[in-house]
Amino acid sequence: MIRRDFIIGCILFLSATVLSSCLARPERVGPSYSKNAPVGKDRAERSTGKTNRNIAEKYADIIGVDVSDIDNIDLYQYIDNWMGIPHRLGGLDRRGIDCSAFAKQLVHEVYGKELPRTAEDMSKIVKRKYENQLREGDLIFFNFNGGRFDHVGIYLGNSRFVHVSTSKGVIISNLKDPWYYKYFSRGGSIL
Repeated sequence: MIRRDFIIGCILFLSATVLSSCLARPERVGPSYSKNAPVGKDRAERSTGKTNRNIAEKYADIIGVDVSDIDNIDLYQYIDNWMGIPHRLGGLDRRGIDCSAFAKQLVHEVYGKELPRTAEDMSKIVKRKYENQLREGDLIFFNFNGGRFDHVGIYLGNSRFVHVSTSKGVIISNLKDPWYYKYFSRGGSIL
């Protein structure tokens, strides 16, 4: 009887842990990125030889906008440096990171703002916006479990957002993808 209760308890604990993590489904199609890109704006350009123009062209193509629409090159340098880094629940570094840690670190490094650690807590401090009001740098939240916000991404434009997928790591996805759109719950500004 004790063994059965122990096994049931373990199953419930593991289920709760998995369900409370970033539950994003991976993007089906997308470019591949290096996991070895260095962190830091200046080091990134020197080490990889990527210029601001290269970064702007690359992300304009991925997002589906004009190069002239890529204004915040620091944002895209940051994303480029983390693209493909794997998901790790509770992770905070390049060995693995979860969605809320990625959002927290990106907002701190790019915008100089502090955020709480969890997607749920982040959702409480944003200035809410309708979907058609979302702008580059806004946070978007997903509710996969029906109870609370359990996934966060950063809106880029043209319905694209960067986030941490549990199977693909840091990726850019389309909010209009039926999977994401079904669970999209809120968006808002921290700026």
